Amino acid sequence: MNAPAKVEEFVPATIPAGVFAETVTKVTHYTDRLFSFRMTRPAEFRFRSGEFAMIGLMVDGKPIYRAYSIASPAWDDELEFFSIKVQDGPLTSHLQSIQPGDQVLMRKKPTGTLVLDALTPGKRLYMFSTGTGIAPFASLIRDPETYEKFEEVILTHTTRDVAELKYGFDLIEEIRNHEFLAELVGDKLRHYATVTREDYPFKGRITNLMRDGKFFADLGLPAFDPAIDRGMICGSTEMLKETKEILEAAGLTEGANNKPGEFVIERAFVG
Repeated sequence: MNAPAKVEEFVPATIPAGVFAETVTKVTHYTDRLFSFRMTRPAEFRFRSGEFAMIGLMVDGKPIYRAYSIASPAWDDELEFFSIKVQDGPLTSHLQSIQPGDQVLMRKKPTGTLVLDALTPGKRLYMFSTGTGIAPFASLIRDPETYEKFEEVILTHTTRDVAELKYGFDLIEEIRNHEFLAELVGDKLRHYATVTREDYPFKGRITNLMRDGKFFADLGLPAFDPAIDRGMICGSTEMLKETKEILEAAGLTEGANNKPGEFVIERAFVG
């Protein structure tokens, strides 16, 4: 007769202490490079829209984590993330294969600089993103507080190909059809999407479009004014550097959680 199995043999003993283990509820593949997924949210997990969390998987018996912006707003019952697929990436090579029902690890403390508290009061908020850098803004454009603090919100998203813009367009469509966000947002939110490698009505790197004035002409807006304009930046290393230079040349100063300013940068994903 076999001895009765011990309870702990059925418990995932590999889950590290102080870490949430959550269940994937939905996975959406946009291109061969981009996908998003949603997972359960721990009842006690609190974050500010725009922050990121360390999420991971058990790989060969060891946890591997990377910083991921939380794409869902702070009021959402679930957590959403938007990721690139890196075939030889230590985490993403595995993460891109997750399915509903799978388990994802998440450390318990969120953080980040792309939060409204890090900006001084203003009237117009620019969100500059490239690639998956749109993720923290996916959270912020679905947060009512954003529209309480700003009269106009401009989301920019630059990708290589048109297909990579779909996540952003889906977000805008979701807001337009949402039961309470649609009325709250109204015409305050504007979406400026550009691509760099294909023909498209708005083509080019966002920094070049700002420098040559086409960006402002397309939107029918004046150049940056530090008295009313605020900025948030998330994307590639070069884009962060150039956008920071453009904003500073216009008189805006960089802020942080402990010292709010006219613009903020998320550097957690650079390097």
